Amino acid sequence: MRIALDAMGGDYAPAVTIEGAVETVNACEDIDIILVGDEPTITRELDSRKFPANRITIKHASQVVRMDEPTASAIRKKRDSSIRRGLELVKANEADGFVSAGHSGVIMGTALLVLGVSEVVDRPAIAAIMPTLQFPFVLIDAGANLSCKPGNLLQFALMGSTYCRYILGREEPRVALISTGEEDTKGNELIRETFKLLKESAVNFIGNVDGKDIFTGAADVLVCDGFIGNVILKTSEGLADAIVRMLKREVASLATGRIGYLLLKPALRNFKKKTDYDEYGGAPLLGINGTCIISHGRSTAKAVKNAIRVASDFARKRVYEVISSEIHNDLSHHEGLPIAKK
Repeated sequence: MRIALDAMGGDYAPAVTIEGAVETVNACEDIDIILVGDEPTITRELDSRKFPANRITIKHASQVVRMDEPTASAIRKKRDSSIRRGLELVKANEADGFVSAGHSGVIMGTALLVLGVSEVVDRPAIAAIMPTLQFPFVLIDAGANLSCKPGNLLQFALMGSTYCRYILGREEPRVALISTGEEDTKGNELIRETFKLLKESAVNFIGNVDGKDIFTGAADVLVCDGFIGNVILKTSEGLADAIVRMLKREVASLATGRIGYLLLKPALRNFKKKTDYDEYGGAPLLGINGTCIISHGRSTAKAVKNAIRVASDFARKRVYEVISSEIHNDLSHHEGLPIAKK
């Protein structure tokens, strides 16, 4: 597998992204890395690190997209950015997948321009893997589409179900719709109309799930628009961190705090591991013609390494092709269900 990595993307780039690339090739014999970005900067970072020289190459890109840049302007003006050059490597079959912790809006917009969207998909969606009390689940859409129609959510459900089946190994993923209550009459018009579509679709739809059941393991795939999904994603990250901090503070305030902390330390470490986005690496952009993984802007070297692993697994199984095929098959067998029109 050859994975193109945006060396300049992320809050701690390029040092952390390059460290993630080096750790990958030192640990995985079947993954080679193409570092995309400013060649002199990348070369300086690589000079102090040990790795098989033939496993990492450099693709020069003269421009970097800042996190605070307007999406449309950056896509239009920065045609030699590390994001665009990396995606062009995938388009030209010089890389099997692309990973970036950079500007997510620019990544998505550029992926649409360079790789294109599947002919049976209206809009791509971000599929984030998140923990529950029992096992990880897929949250889709996690931030790509802030405004959606019922047909979009139906397609998100189909894409998320396929992704869950091929990546998480669930034979018949349970798909649920995030709403304000379990009853089919709950939620706004978007949710109620989507509920009807999902009941008629080929997915294993189990109904609505409200906020209190998101992390109980009630479903394998949770469907929502990108606005709700991104709020859930960011809130859960902040809450997990806050819980660990509060527990440490409360234990430290006790007279037996030092002993209590030593006893709790393994549990806190395990909890942090299960809720840490570094463990999941990145989220794929589903519905495009290729493999594109969007990582957290604050990704560590560990997160970058795991994102590369996700990209390799996704590309090896050619999940993007399977998604396109299965959506077409599922929707074409149900008269009246929306299929994308190009």
